[in-house]
Amino acid sequence: MGGDCGGDVARRPVVATPKDFVCPITSQVFDDPVTLETGQTYERRAIQEWLDRGNATCPITRHRLHGAHLPSTNYVLKRLIAAWRDQNPAASSSAPTPPPPATTTMDSPAAAAPFKISSPSPDATVSQASAPSPTSVIAQASLDSAVGELRAAVSCLCTSEELADSERSVLRIERLWREAAGAEHVVLAALAKPAVINGFVEILFNSVSAQVLQVAVFLLAELASRDDAVVQTLTRVDSDVDCLVALFKKGLVEAVSLIHLLSPSPEQLVEMDMADALVATIRRGGGDDDGGAVVKMCVKPKAASVILLSQILVDGGRDSSSPAVPRSALVSERFIRSVAASLEAEQVEERVAAVRILLRCVAEDGHCRSSIVENSALAAILDAFHVVGDADKFDIVRLLAELLKLKRRSAADRLLRTIKEASSFSMMHTLLVYLQSTAPEQSPVVAGLLLQLDLLVEPRKISMYREEAVDSLIQCLKNSDYPRSQLLAAETIMNLSGKFSSSGRPLSRSSLLKLAREEEKAAAEWERKAAYALVSHEFGLVFEALSGCLAAAKSGELFTASLVSAAWLVRMLPLLPDTGVLGAARVCLLRQLVLVLRSGKHGSDRAFAMVALRSFMNDREGMHEITTYIKDVLRTLRELKKSSGLAFEMLKLLSDGQESSIDMWNHKELNHADCSSNGEVTSIAYFKGYIFSGHSDGTLKVWERSENILRLVHESQEHKKAITSLAVLHSEEKLFSGSLDRTIRVWQLRDALRCVEVHDAKDPVQSLAVAAAMACFAPQGSGVKVLSWNNGGGGAKVLNASKVVRSMALVHGKLFCGCNDGGVQEIDLASGTIGVIQQGSKRIIGKASPIYSLHLHGDLLYTGSTSLDGASVKIWSSSNYSLVGTIPSSVEVRSLVVSSDLVYLGSRNGVVEIWSREKLTRIGALQAGGGGRVQCMAVDADGDVIVVGTSDGRIQAWGLT
Repeated sequence: MGGDCGGDVARRPVVATPKDFVCPITSQVFDDPVTLETGQTYERRAIQEWLDRGNATCPITRHRLHGAHLPSTNYVLKRLIAAWRDQNPAASSSAPTPPPPATTTMDSPAAAAPFKISSPSPDATVSQASAPSPTSVIAQASLDSAVGELRAAVSCLCTSEELADSERSVLRIERLWREAAGAEHVVLAALAKPAVINGFVEILFNSVSAQVLQVAVFLLAELASRDDAVVQTLTRVDSDVDCLVALFKKGLVEAVSLIHLLSPSPEQLVEMDMADALVATIRRGGGDDDGGAVVKMCVKPKAASVILLSQILVDGGRDSSSPAVPRSALVSERFIRSVAASLEAEQVEERVAAVRILLRCVAEDGHCRSSIVENSALAAILDAFHVVGDADKFDIVRLLAELLKLKRRSAADRLLRTIKEASSFSMMHTLLVYLQSTAPEQSPVVAGLLLQLDLLVEPRKISMYREEAVDSLIQCLKNSDYPRSQLLAAETIMNLSGKFSSSGRPLSRSSLLKLAREEEKAAAEWERKAAYALVSHEFGLVFEALSGCLAAAKSGELFTASLVSAAWLVRMLPLLPDTGVLGAARVCLLRQLVLVLRSGKHGSDRAFAMVALRSFMNDREGMHEITTYIKDVLRTLRELKKSSGLAFEMLKLLSDGQESSIDMWNHKELNHADCSSNGEVTSIAYFKGYIFSGHSDGTLKVWERSENILRLVHESQEHKKAITSLAVLHSEEKLFSGSLDRTIRVWQLRDALRCVEVHDAKDPVQSLAVAAAMACFAPQGSGVKVLSWNNGGGGAKVLNASKVVRSMALVHGKLFCGCNDGGVQEIDLASGTIGVIQQGSKRIIGKASPIYSLHLHGDLLYTGSTSLDGASVKIWSSSNYSLVGTIPSSVEVRSLVVSSDLVYLGSRNGVVEIWSREKLTRIGALQAGGGGRVQCMAVDADGDVIVVGTSDGRIQAWGLT
């Protein structure tokens, strides 16, 4: 029976085992196959043990492996093996016999390995014969001969004192290495010894032959890639590494491949000053495409340069004040094109390194985005996304997000489609999975990219990608434990408007974006889709999150990004389909926006708040809610009205189109003081929150507003008679007082009020106007006197001697005079020429209408008098003397002041009329207590406070409410 059984076995045909079913490490048919990123497949337990021994490269390709975990089982291959075994039960009944182990020495790492790497792969058939074939005998003899020759070459390298002999030995060793075919382990065992390694290093120090140097570096690189002991030998002596660096800098580009295999730290790379040489190698392409190269390195010089440079840029030189790589090198067009080409590299490590370099290039100069997009094929880096670690994944996402910040919306859309479609797997699904496990500081960027990919199509009612992305952004906004994540989320939302400059700077904050007509259309369509996706999520939940950031932001960056995002989304609401979230947006944001409008630290913040509030005013409910904050809103709008057409428009809307509405310009008495003991209040001035009053007994007083009364902070009685005029020279912070005691006094306003100069006017001063170099005053008689500060009052020049001047204003060398006969004149002080704005009256003395008050506001001259012809105030153009308007008041205007919005007319019966400066319509009136004649008035710089002095010695202040 035994013979029959043996005969049956002998008669069975030998079944060929497909080589793809056999592990190259164990030489056994796969049981649990895993396919690495290099494309090679191994038995899981075998490759795991290989990695556990400290190896970081693929056993066959020698490419560095990424990721700490092995991939999932290759079930496709496993099913194929199972099907093959079912069809060939005889082959599957016993495991295939492994080929006999190759001869090793104790110096060979293969001797200590639990599995032997067989190269080439196992034969397609498993031989059952025990006797060697004639072919194997010949091969063994050839191997023995090669080993002998190798030992002789190694001996010569290590012992010869002749450089030429050693150089020939290096070339011979390289030839034997290439001819070794399946016996590389034998050559490795002979070469991977410290003495041999030192022999190669001696060649590097002494040889001047480019070919020998290339070959020596090639052999050392091959050995270092296979045996960590070789790396230790090379790095044990600093001068060995320095020699390699020096050779690399001199042009031996192959040396950078070996330097890379030695794994120097980023700090060491910076210390070696390799950056310029690395950049130059990358710019040239590293000689990788040179068909005439002497050797082909296991790691291409360009790949090694890209990897090392990325380490320098990311981790090296952090504590250095000067950058390790000059900015000019990083923004070079040729350099960027070469790095972008590495995104398609075979080695995943090079692709990721290229990503990091390009991120730095974009940070240095955003204009290079377009060049990167034009020169990059993203499919390879997208495919690498699912095999790299989380840190590498985030760098890839960051680069993609940065590249999308393009000026042309159509170009950004094309890039999005490439990202979505170029990968061999679903990029959106991969990003979704990654988003669900990523760190809070990274999730806003991932969510932003995922949302933009989803927005390539019209937003659907249900999209798990959109829902997950928007929800992630909102949760990041709400999570104050991670302020960096909050800021990134707010900036991501802000940038979703899709508006960028050519350098990638966000233009959401700018109203100056100018694009071609088709680009404007594309941008508007993208904005609509992005805004709709954000505001429609969970019934406007994004507004609640943004409101929380505005209320509790601990940094100005987060506050501004949240404010811009809120303003953009609110502005977009009227342009979207009815989302039903306008009310929710008002509830969440209206109060915060009003607070920003009222007390924002920056003018731009107040402007953004105004933009959002204007959008709320488009419907009745929004207008009603804003009017509940009317006191807070109006004051700021009046300030901004000077420079903002939108503020002017909002003022109109708030008054139902009537700017003169009494509710818009309501005044409330703020302070008052009774100074009747000092006689009449003859003059008033306002400067930096302080009120200065001159009195008929010569007293000068300084007041500070406090609660419901004016608080006296200083009093002077240096004038002996009535102070008729007060004038402030803002540029020098000086106050000038003119008096009937024939003096003009100069007061310093810095710190405390004190008199610093006294000028003798020779005549009683009735009215006063000042400039930096002179003073003009009306004496008791006719004419105007011009007093130069430089001559101390001596030799005052008299102008316009035929007129009695009652009021005056001095601007840019032009003196405007209101005369006793009702005439209005302009005197050019440089030439003395007189221009007539209004002719004086020819009536009998006492019947004329004097110009009691005169005020210059911008290019307009306001003159106040009696209402003989139906208008007590006339408005003139100071440039061409034409009459441009009148105020039809019936009061006799004794004092007149003008703010940016209002004209105040003080009358002889104590009434102050308020008129709209724009419409010249009467708004209301104020009654000075006691009914005394209004002698003088002044308004603060913002036009919010009016101060009045009367003939019965009262001072009163009113403010806009």
